[in-house]
Amino acid sequence: MNQVVIPIEATGLGRLRKRRQPKGRQVDAAALAEVRAALGDMPRRRDLLIEHLHCIQDRYGQLAMPHLVALAQELGLAMTEVYEVATFYHHFDVVREDADGHIAPPPALTVRVCEGIACEMAGAQVLIDKLPAVLGTDVRVVAAPCIGRCEKAPAVLAGQKPVDGATVEAVASCVAAGTVRDAIAAQNSYGAYKANGGYGLLKALVQEGSLDPAAVICTMEDSGLRGLGGAGFPTGRKWRIVSGEPAPRLMAVNIDEGEPGTFKDRVYLERDPHRFLEGMLIAAAVTQVAAIYIYLRDEYAGCRAILTQALQELHDDPPVPDLPRIELRRGAGAYICGEESAMIESIEGKRGMPRLRPPYVAQVGLFGRPTLEHNFETLYWVRDILEKGAEWFASQGRHGRKGLRSFSVSGRVRQPGVHLAPAGITVRELIDEYCGGMIDGHTFYAYLPGGASGGILPASMGNIPLDFDTLQPHGCFIGSAAIIVLSDHDSAVAAARNLMHFFKHESCGQCTPCRVGTAKALDLIRQPQWDLPALEDLSAVMRDASICGLGQAAPNPVDCVIRYFPHELQAAPDRPEAQA
Repeated sequence: MNQVVIPIEATGLGRLRKRRQPKGRQVDAAALAEVRAALGDMPRRRDLLIEHLHCIQDRYGQLAMPHLVALAQELGLAMTEVYEVATFYHHFDVVREDADGHIAPPPALTVRVCEGIACEMAGAQVLIDKLPAVLGTDVRVVAAPCIGRCEKAPAVLAGQKPVDGATVEAVASCVAAGTVRDAIAAQNSYGAYKANGGYGLLKALVQEGSLDPAAVICTMEDSGLRGLGGAGFPTGRKWRIVSGEPAPRLMAVNIDEGEPGTFKDRVYLERDPHRFLEGMLIAAAVTQVAAIYIYLRDEYAGCRAILTQALQELHDDPPVPDLPRIELRRGAGAYICGEESAMIESIEGKRGMPRLRPPYVAQVGLFGRPTLEHNFETLYWVRDILEKGAEWFASQGRHGRKGLRSFSVSGRVRQPGVHLAPAGITVRELIDEYCGGMIDGHTFYAYLPGGASGGILPASMGNIPLDFDTLQPHGCFIGSAAIIVLSDHDSAVAAARNLMHFFKHESCGQCTPCRVGTAKALDLIRQPQWDLPALEDLSAVMRDASICGLGQAAPNPVDCVIRYFPHELQAAPDRPEAQA
């Protein structure tokens, strides 16, 4: 068969001209200058992308497309890398030009009204309905997921200023006064902390050599302290595992407590930041990590100021020489970043999407290095355990359990807040002994033992010890010990709808079982009559096939309603609890 050779001139390819400019949006010189001014002398590193986006939005009130294009060039990234991160997080406002090329001015202020379950029970919907008309068109009112102030429900963030026990009048007054920055100071200063023996253990470990790292690990193991962010992995064992991995090792601290009902880390950070920092530095010294990254949720502006000051104090007056490098990273509104591998992705400047495992974070974590990952409160207890001994901590507890637990209690109790109580205490004991009982006119009806993910149990099951591994036989778990108390004025069906709405909103969208499953489940339970076989199938798929704990635990509230509150499902459609 003869081949036919076609001259290139005949194809027209020879007439192709070189493109005069690159594809896509072109960098605007003015926008580039503005981006450079916003970033100042910050390093132009890929892992600082989220920090850079915050700098631009803090300065200009939004993320306009010309600024994103300029930022991409400044960092040497593809525009898609910048855009996908900017649009992933709830607190970034990405705006486009209109048909005439104009960029709409941002609202003067954003007011976030928490619609978490504790705030919904306290009347948040009234605020969401009334505030837009009261505050006017220059203020944007947003229904936001939990902002970590459940004990002071309903809670609002006016800019960065919390308004606790919010009313329409209180929010309007805050906005009118222009007090939209959160300015608080730690209750225990650096000087006071050191005067009371603070950083003595760190000195004994690092400088004096009188405290042996191997002995420290043994003490932590003997204490029985487990991870207090929700997973409950034994702390001493984690230190031993990470210590055995090849250097350089890194450390990541999770203060992204976005679980509805959880606020203990915020409370402890406001009280005594240096107690946490000493525990963190002890863990770093024992495991010999090269650098530490602290990830703090964006809703905690006051805590960010406290930590920034505390870290500066350590830098200016270090308690021991050669402290590891410590970086404070700011979240941007994404519950999923409470999952350890999603948090690590976010610290690296990416979308907060969980990783498939294995490998585990202790082996291949931050920047591909072995990583010691801890929740804030876990490190907060290190000093007390080392000073008082493993037996002191392990001897606490009730009903055969060991240790102490910091319960974040919200809902229909007289004294909501963080209550330090023995592990294994029951919810009835917790309400009566620590929370002052139920509020007037309310009878204990149900409770969430582990925040949004931990399921819902009826008051008749209020004598189960609250601790790790005690609630799983009942389809629940303790997680971060967020206890939300419902009364006879509330509905488990309404609670399940609120929680599934939250899970749908916060799903990262990476895996189909979670992305589609949460949306489908919410549609099903919004119906007056629930399709129980469909919900059962959906629950099984989400548990078995979701990548991370969000999708795996999202069915818990719905399954608990079906199992423990069948009388609510049989309610007539016109009953309040059937429509809540």
